[in-house]
Amino acid sequence: MKKTQFFVLYLFLFVSIINVNAQTDLLQSGPMLGYSTMREVLIWVQTKKAADVKIVYWHIYDKKNRHETNTVHTEKKNAFTAKLVADEVEPGNTYEYELFINNKVVDRPYPLRFKTQKLWQWREDPPNFSFATGSGAFINQKQYDRPGKPYGGDYEIFLSINDKNPDFMLWLGDNFYLREVDWNSRTGILKRFTHGRSLPELQPLLGSTHHYAIWDDHDFGPNNSDRGFWNKETTLEAFKLFWGNPSYGINGKPGTTTMFTWGDVDFFLLDNRYYRSPDRRKFGKRQILGDEQIEWLIDNLTTSHAPFKIIAIGGQVLNPTPTEENYSGYPVEKTKLLKLIEQEKINGVIFLTGDVHRTEISKLERRGTYPLYDFTISPFTSGPTSFKNAPNRLRIDGTLVEKRNFAIFEVTGPRKNRNLTCTVYDKDGNKIFSYTLNENELRD
Repeated sequence: MKKTQFFVLYLFLFVSIINVNAQTDLLQSGPMLGYSTMREVLIWVQTKKAADVKIVYWHIYDKKNRHETNTVHTEKKNAFTAKLVADEVEPGNTYEYELFINNKVVDRPYPLRFKTQKLWQWREDPPNFSFATGSGAFINQKQYDRPGKPYGGDYEIFLSINDKNPDFMLWLGDNFYLREVDWNSRTGILKRFTHGRSLPELQPLLGSTHHYAIWDDHDFGPNNSDRGFWNKETTLEAFKLFWGNPSYGINGKPGTTTMFTWGDVDFFLLDNRYYRSPDRRKFGKRQILGDEQIEWLIDNLTTSHAPFKIIAIGGQVLNPTPTEENYSGYPVEKTKLLKLIEQEKINGVIFLTGDVHRTEISKLERRGTYPLYDFTISPFTSGPTSFKNAPNRLRIDGTLVEKRNFAIFEVTGPRKNRNLTCTVYDKDGNKIFSYTLNENELRD
C-alpha cells in the first residue's frame, strides 16, 4: 500500500472512530424497552442534546433482514426523549437491535434484545413468563439531598434484577424521588427524571427488559401529595415522556391509569394520586381512585378471563390499620371497591403494591369466597425502615422483609391450572422467600 493510500485509510478510520465516540457521547440514557404486543414494540431513548435517533432491528436468526423504526428528532422541550416503534415484527419472536444517533450506530456493552408476545390463543397452553417488580428507587445527588447519611444506595440491585432475565418489569411507584429543588418547576422535574434514568447500573436492565410503570407520591409531587398539587400536570407530562406504557388515563381524562396483558394475565395499572383527596380535608368525599376509575376497573375486571387479574396501585390496599397512607384511611371507598369485587364474583384478583419501604404479603379471608392477597414489594434503593412492630394483622408469617429487595413473579403451568410464584430476593440476588398461589385457590 502506498503511503498516500495508507494515510487516507488511517484518516478515514480515525474520523470514523471519532464519529462513533461522538454519537456515544450524545447518549444520555437508554435505550429502554417499553410495551410489547404481538405486532409492535416501543423503544425509548434520551440524548444529551438535539439529535436524530432510530432503531435498526432484526430477528435473532436472520440478521441480514434488517428493519428500521421511524426516525425521531429529539428536542429540548421533550427533555431530548424519543419513543420509537418497531412495527415490522411477528408474534412470539426475539429480535436484536441497534441504536443509531445521527445515523451512526451507538454500541452498548450489554445485549440489546426485545420480545414480541406469543400468539397462543386457540392453539396451545398459555406461555410461561416472569416479571420483576418493586418500588422506591432513590438515586442520591448530594447537592440536592438532605444533609446526613445518604438515603439511597445498593444500586447493584438493578444488575441483580437483570441477571434474573425477567420478560418485563412493573415499577410500583416512587420510581423517581422529586426533591424540594424540583417539584415547583418543569426544569427541576425533568432534570430529576433524567438523573434517575441515567444511573449506570440501570442501563443493562433497560436495554433487554420491557418496562411498565405506575407512580406514587414521590414521582407525582411532594411527599404524601394529592390532587391539590398545583404542578401535577407537569409531573404527568414527565411521566409520559419517560415511560413507555401503552396509554395514559381513561375516558379522555388525565392520569396514568392503563392496562396491559402478558400471556394470559391481565394487569391493571391504577393512578392513586391525580384524583386523591387531601388527607386533612374535614368535609367532602374521601377518595384515592375516584368513582370513574373504580367503575373502569370493575368493568374491565368483569370482562377479563385471566386466571390472575393483577391490580397495581402505589399504596397498600388490604392492611386494615389506617397508617402510612394505605387504603384503610379511606374506608368508604375501600369498602366500595372490595364489595364490588365480591358482588360481581370476580375471580383471580391480586393486589400488587409498594410505598411503605418494606416487603410483606397480606391475606384477607372472606366469608363465602376466596381470600384476597396484597403483595407489597419495597424498596429498591430507598432507605428501608424497620417495621417489626408495624401493625398489620393480615401479614403472612415469614414474608416481612426490612431491607432493600425486589421480587420476581413467575406464571407457569397448563391452562386452567396456572401457578403464580412470587420469589423475593435481596440486593445481591439471593433468595429470601417464595410464595405460590394456584389459580383455583382464587375462585368462588
